Amino acid sequence: MAAIKKCAKRLRIYIGETDHYDRIVKKAKELDMAGVTVFRGIMGYGENNRQIRSAKLVELSCDLPIVIEIIDSEEYIDKFMPHLDTLVQKGMITIDDVKVLKYGKQLPGHE
Repeated sequence: MAAIKKCAKRLRIYIGETDHYDRIVKKAKELDMAGVTVFRGIMGYGENNRQIRSAKLVELSCDLPIVIEIIDSEEYIDKFMPHLDTLVQKGMITIDDVKVLKYGKQLPGHE
């Protein structure tokens, strides 16, 4: 795993709960990425399903929105991208620049 510097990339993958987010996490681990977090949304809709999905008990959905977030060096994000073609069939993928203030016990750039 490459050390994360102050300037890193954030990869976000927006999918539905039924889209096997565990495969994405396992592939990231296999490629030794710095870390992955999966968030379950309480409400949302998207391009693939215009019906609002909700976690309210009255209208509990079985396909809540999921956001997978990975922050790592540009090198590792670039290495991961080709795998997303097979892992993400539908959804949205974004990448943006982030400034890492702290990663673990070390300050970025002080490895």
